[in-house]
Amino acid sequence: MGALMTNRRWRAAVALLVWAAGSSMAAAGTPGTPAPDFVLRSAAGPNLRLSENRGDVVVLSFWSSRCNVCRAQLAELDRLYATYRPAGFVVFGVNVDDDAAAAREFAAAQKLQFPMLFDPAKSVARAYRVDALPMLVAIDRFGSIRHVSRSDKSTAVTDYIPVLRTLIDE
Repeated sequence: MGALMTNRRWRAAVALLVWAAGSSMAAAGTPGTPAPDFVLRSAAGPNLRLSENRGDVVVLSFWSSRCNVCRAQLAELDRLYATYRPAGFVVFGVNVDDDAAAAREFAAAQKLQFPMLFDPAKSVARAYRVDALPMLVAIDRFGSIRHVSRSDKSTAVTDYIPVLRTLIDE
């Protein structure tokens, strides 16, 4: 009987390890996973760390200076930021340009209220699996990714605004 119990415990332990390994293999940057932390330099100068915004709803908007749809998304997010900032809503524009000068010029011309960040090594873009621009990632107050939008259509705003309002109200 003792050997049988030991065998069952061993199998249960192995099953638990296999399950844990499988669940941790979920792709970073997808809904339901913890948001990968990062530190990036902002256009204003200081470095900003994502995890310092735990407790807020955070939106990451990945953009490029050559993307016209990105410009429209950033403008819409700026309007949302102005409205919901007091409710704990934070927006970071994350640039993925190869041309740093073009990125800085674009960021300055937009006159946005939220921080514009630069990811020249594209390490953050890789962590979030950015494969289209613009790409929007909504992160809840606990640091989990809740929504990802890869739409380059101007109507994408109708998909993510209700999600953002729900996260803000939680």
